[in-house]
Amino acid sequence: MGLLSFIKEAGEKLFGGSSAQAAEPDANTKAAAAIKTYIETQNLGLTGLEVTYTASSGVVTLAGQAPSQEASEKAALAAGNVANVTSVDNNLVAPPAPPAQYHDVVKGDTLSAISKKYYGDANKYNAIFEANKPMLSHPDKIYPGQKLRIPVL
Repeated sequence: MGLLSFIKEAGEKLFGGSSAQAAEPDANTKAAAAIKTYIETQNLGLTGLEVTYTASSGVVTLAGQAPSQEASEKAALAAGNVANVTSVDNNLVAPPAPPAQYHDVVKGDTLSAISKKYYGDANKYNAIFEANKPMLSHPDKIYPGQKLRIPVL
């Protein structure tokens, strides 16, 4: 899938990001474990998931197998929508399928407005909501800096 960029300050706060914590010898390992646990709670059906994190660059690398392109993309989004992550190198192996588009949420965005932009129909917002579950718990709970998966309809 390749490299996806994210906004470092936005996202779930799974671990600290201070320079003191970055100096800890096992900070990268602890952060990677927290990200892996967070991805696994999404129940995406991944097998052999391996997660590495490099605090100095904010890069997460994913490896393993995904049951679908959608699951692979959701895993990358789950890892990237974590505070202090700037990019995700997604090396998950998945069956080939057309890749989705992505949208970076800005202030004032709604799923309806995003749906109108990509599909020409604001009422198709539920497709975007469903494509980003379980990371999204409600269609109104998106935030600036979040990256969303826009599925091909």
